[in-house]
This record gives sequence, structure tokens and C-alpha cells, in this order.
Amino acid sequence: MKVGILTGGGDCPGLNAVIRAIVRKSLQFGWECIGIENGWKGLLDLDVFRLDLNSVSGILQKGGTILGTSRTNPYKIETGEKTVFENAAKIGMDALVAVGGEDTLGVANKLAQKGFKVVGVPKTIDNDLSGTDYTFGFDTAVNIAMDAIDRIHTTAESHHRVMIVEVMGRHAGWIAMHSGIAAGADIILIPENVIQINDILKVVARRRERGKKFSIIVVAEGAVISESDQQEAKIVVQDEKLDSFGHVRLGGISNILSDIIERKTGIETRSVVLGHIQRGGSPTAFDRVLGSRFGVYSVEMIRDGKFGRMAALRGAEIVDIPFDEAVLKLKTVDDKFYDVARVFFS
Repeated sequence: MKVGILTGGGDCPGLNAVIRAIVRKSLQFGWECIGIENGWKGLLDLDVFRLDLNSVSGILQKGGTILGTSRTNPYKIETGEKTVFENAAKIGMDALVAVGGEDTLGVANKLAQKGFKVVGVPKTIDNDLSGTDYTFGFDTAVNIAMDAIDRIHTTAESHHRVMIVEVMGRHAGWIAMHSGIAAGADIILIPENVIQINDILKVVARRRERGKKFSIIVVAEGAVISESDQQEAKIVVQDEKLDSFGHVRLGGISNILSDIIERKTGIETRSVVLGHIQRGGSPTAFDRVLGSRFGVYSVEMIRDGKFGRMAALRGAEIVDIPFDEAVLKLKTVDDKFYDVARVFFS
């Protein structure tokens, strides 16, 4: 048995833990592993190499992915699907482990429906894949964001400022919610809930009335705000250009919000965009363990012929679910969880 491994989409802490686990478990079965470089692009271009124990030695604690990654979509390339099947046959690949988020696993799902032998491992710092309680990488991103917010507290308090921290979260506000609650943010803004600027100003004013002369606001990059009932809330983008999966580059809502708050209140307001800092560095213990468990389980799925399925965390157990359950609908923050955060908006 020859097993291919690819990592697609944004890089993520814990990817190397998954790769290491897949290789080591495969070798226990006497199987060979092939690393596919730069996501689906590597399978289109036939950029592959053999993975062995030496290849994965010492990578557990490293961030990023030794395989490289890209946002390549074979279904946006003429004859892309046909090329994937042909190249898999050329290298003698019997099965593939695709490690990625909704886009990477969406491609895997389409291929599986055509008979391609592929299993999935859920990877996204946004934690927005359905069917799994957590994706690896999320815990690391939350801890990085929390630490940054903790540090920003001291500047906000010293200068009596409103400080706005922008974190990742295109369609789902999980990072903002977890890091904001953990770091004691005064307001958390997420894509799932449109908030009017006047509601934000009221929170800032109430804190000043209580003698608290600073405020911390955490905002997800995909959040939207409105200055009035009549104004349409719009998402803020850096670039209208679409990638191969139809996404624009988000970012900048914190700068706009900062300008509005300072203009309307006269209070000095600053914004900080954490950006790719959240993706980088060494994974937490939780993400190392979860990635390792996912990697081992994915090989067991191949052994058992469970193709077209993704490993998932349910409670304390690793299970497998159909790709459709994972990728056809995003997992977003529900109102009940957001109500918990609202308790602290004062």
C-alpha cells in the first residue's frame, strides 16, 4: 500500500504532528508514504517525494508544514480532475490523506464521489468545519490571540485608550469568542451578529462612567458593523480579487472601527491586526495531541476502506464522518454562546 499525504489551504500549527503520525502508523502496517508538495498543486504538477522516519524526525514541535501548502483548486483548472486521477496512477498511489479545511476537503469530497480513494483530516484555525468539536490549530491560534490581548491591556490602561484587536475569522467568530472571553474583552464582534456602532459606544461610555478609562474590543476580520438602522452593513476587504476558491482577502475592519469610535467620542483609539501571527509558531500540547490522534486514525480509516470520510473529534473520541457532513455547511457561533459573551459587555 502506498499512501499519499497533502496539506492544503492556510498553514496551521499541528500540521507536522499529523504528517508524522500518518507516516509512523503507515510504517507499522508496512506501507509506504509519499509526500505531495504544496497541496493539490503538487498532485497536478507531480511534485512528490518519499517520506520515512528520518523525514518526520524532530518535526512534532515545528509550526507550518514540511510538505508546503497552497490554495490550488483542481476544479478551476481545465482537465484538473483528470490530471489528479492520472498522476495518482503514475506514482502508484493507492490512497490519499488530504489535510485541510472546507476548501481542501471540498475538493476531496468531489474526487471521492468519482471513486478517488481519499480520507480527510480537519485543519483550520477558524474551527468552522462541521461535524467535529475542534479542528487542530484552533487552540494554538486562540492562545496566541489571548496572549496578545493580555499584553495590549497594559497599553490600553496606561494611556486610557480604546484598543481594538482584530483576529482571524472569515465567516465564523470562534477565535474572537474564545480569545475575547479568555482575555476579558469588553466587546466581541463576530461575523454571525451585526452590531450597530451606537451599541459599542454605549459599552465604552458605561465603562468610563464606572471609572474604567480604557476598553478592549476584539473583532473578527469578517465581522460587520452598522452606523445606523438605515445603513447596510458590509464586510471589509483588503482586495476584491478572488482566489481559486472564490474568497477575497479580508482585513481592516479594526482600522475603520477605530476611526469611527475616536471621531464620535473623542477618546484616543488604536487598532492592532494580529493577522498571520495567529498561524505561526509551535503548536500547543492540545494541538500536537489532537493532530497526532487524527493522523493515526486517518491511516486506520484507509485500512478499513472508509474512503470519502473525515476524522472528527466528538467529545473525547475520534470518529469518522462523511465529507458531506463536514464541508456542506460551516460551523458558526450560535446565539446561546454569544449570549455568554454579552454578559461581560459592560
